[in-house]
Amino acid sequence: MSGKYLKHAKIDAFGAFSNRVVGPFGPHLNVVFGQNEAGKTTLSQFVGGVLFGWEEARGLRNTYKPANAERSGTLVFADEQTGETAQVTRVRNADGLQGDVSVAADIDRETYRTMFSLSSDELRRLKNTSDVAAKLLTAGSGTGASPAHALAELQQRLASFTSRAQAAENSLVNIEREQDAVREQIAQETERVEKLKRESEEFAELAPQREDLLTKISELNASIEMLTANRKTLEKLEAETGDLQAKIADLREQEDDLRREHRSAQKEHAVQLAGITATEERHLRDRIEVLAAENAKFEHAVDLARDNFATSKASYEALLEADDEQAIAQAARRQQYVQVALSIALPVAFMSAGIPLFMHGREITSLSFTALGFCLVLVAVILAAASLALLFKPNKKAEAADARVQDARWVMLQDKKKLETCCAEQEQHRVRVENELAEMGLSEAKDSLRHARTLLDEAHDMRANNALYLQRRQALVSRRTALEETLDASTNTRKALYEDMGFRPERGTIEAVDAFVARKTRQREGLMENSEHLNRRYGELSQILAHGRSERTFDELKLRYQELQTRRDQSAMEFAKLLLARRMLETAIAAWESKSQPEVYARASKLLADMTDGKWTSVSMSREGRLQVSNDMLTTREPVHLSLGTCQQLYLALRIALLITADNVGRNIPIIADDILVNFDSKRRAAAARALAELARHRQVIMLTCHEEIVDTMRLADSSLNEVVL
Repeated sequence: MSGKYLKHAKIDAFGAFSNRVVGPFGPHLNVVFGQNEAGKTTLSQFVGGVLFGWEEARGLRNTYKPANAERSGTLVFADEQTGETAQVTRVRNADGLQGDVSVAADIDRETYRTMFSLSSDELRRLKNTSDVAAKLLTAGSGTGASPAHALAELQQRLASFTSRAQAAENSLVNIEREQDAVREQIAQETERVEKLKRESEEFAELAPQREDLLTKISELNASIEMLTANRKTLEKLEAETGDLQAKIADLREQEDDLRREHRSAQKEHAVQLAGITATEERHLRDRIEVLAAENAKFEHAVDLARDNFATSKASYEALLEADDEQAIAQAARRQQYVQVALSIALPVAFMSAGIPLFMHGREITSLSFTALGFCLVLVAVILAAASLALLFKPNKKAEAADARVQDARWVMLQDKKKLETCCAEQEQHRVRVENELAEMGLSEAKDSLRHARTLLDEAHDMRANNALYLQRRQALVSRRTALEETLDASTNTRKALYEDMGFRPERGTIEAVDAFVARKTRQREGLMENSEHLNRRYGELSQILAHGRSERTFDELKLRYQELQTRRDQSAMEFAKLLLARRMLETAIAAWESKSQPEVYARASKLLADMTDGKWTSVSMSREGRLQVSNDMLTTREPVHLSLGTCQQLYLALRIALLITADNVGRNIPIIADDILVNFDSKRRAAAARALAELARHRQVIMLTCHEEIVDTMRLADSSLNEVVL
């Protein structure tokens, strides 16, 4: 075998397969093994779909269309001698086969399904056995097309020459029938031309009368249309005028409401401040912030002085009211009292004793009494001096307590003075704040900076409200002005319309226009009643004459008759040529079949005898054109009376014989056998495997199976087979 063979099948999207490459396949016998649902039938359908188009969705047939993609894929063919590859691709049926389409150019879809794509079901029959055999056996005749195809097409063309169907343009029967009809039409057309001449004279008499009536009616129609259109416009203008006046009044009322609302929202102090600019407002706020900072500083100083004064005052009062200080003061006073008493009593006692004793000793001139008296007086003087010293000796504890009290009092007085100073400074600052706020125009705030901020906020809001008021008022005024302009334009248009209709604007009304339109309508109806008959007749004659002037029926009928005569002569000549060609083709096909068909049936008989172990030895065609088999006992049966396995073996043998005999037809297309040996017993399966191996020596065979024993059987039949596992 020479030529191309299928090497790879690249499935982009088909059934459950996506981006799958199956292969490589060899040029002769290939076995594809896979478990159930591995995709063997999908592969078989994919190859046929790429070559001859995807299955259309009809009934419950599985078309292998993925849910979210278009079916697409590529078949890669290789040349057995050179190794060069060629590809064919299909995406949509409408786009056709893309690539090297010559690989499938010499067979059609039906021949592929019948002879090249074999399945267990397909082996149960072989429709139109003689026609299929003729197609295959004559396809290699060396002509551009199979003589069997040519004869079938020739028979169809011959049938079209004798057909009575309307679609058969070259039918001799139809042409003769058309010629008879055209002859009758020519006679009728002659009578119609004479009638048209009489109607043309009548039309010439009616034309001036109709033109005059049509002119008057046209003028009335134009006037009525103008009046009606103007009336609708006036009615619309009246409605628009009322609507515009209502809108203008509403806008004026809105302006008044807006003015009153704005006036009621004004505040006297805010109005005064509303005149300042944003820059001035920011300057005032900055100044207020400075004053607020100073005010906070003074308040902080006063609060601090007040706190210090309260603290020092509390300390001073605490020292004055403490119990230990009072006890020290009382003890000091008691001690002072005792010292005073002793400083007086003891010197007096010693003096009272010493002076008399001294005097008495002087009187008696007794030195001892005098010395004793002197000593007593001296002791009295010393005691008095000591008492005086003790009396005036300072008390350190009392002095310390007094010092603490004095210090606390001094601190308190200092804090009080500082508080008074801070309060005075705060008061001065308050007066300055009040004066500066007055200078700023915020006298209403007096000395309250918070109130001043509130006044500025109110002034800011007032300016915003004023701007909004001006914007809203301007919008209302603009709308009102636009509506007033529209109202003026509507009024002017209304006056112009009344003047165009011939009314004085001040007296024009819709009722007057209606009365005028009614009068015009009555005039038009009167004219139309008078001209209705003329118009109807004129229209009929005009249509008839116009149709007659535009028609060239008489000439066309004569030309048509000549064309039919020419077609009849040409069809007769073509019919004769086709009859001659059919006779020649029938003779050629008969000679070809007498040479080729015996070889086919002889080869099929040998294959069937081998597969049935000699039980059925002959395959032939009956005189009626039906297939039949015979055994050695000359028992003849038709396929319908054979068992399922024997029937499949018969049709397999016949197909193999045809494919081997016509090995130059579809030589690039692989024979795909999808589990065709499942109904064969082991002996017949081995014989069928040998028959397929013999076919594989002439063509590429791809056997699909899910049975390992079939793979083994095929390997015994041809040890060089190529195995592909799915």
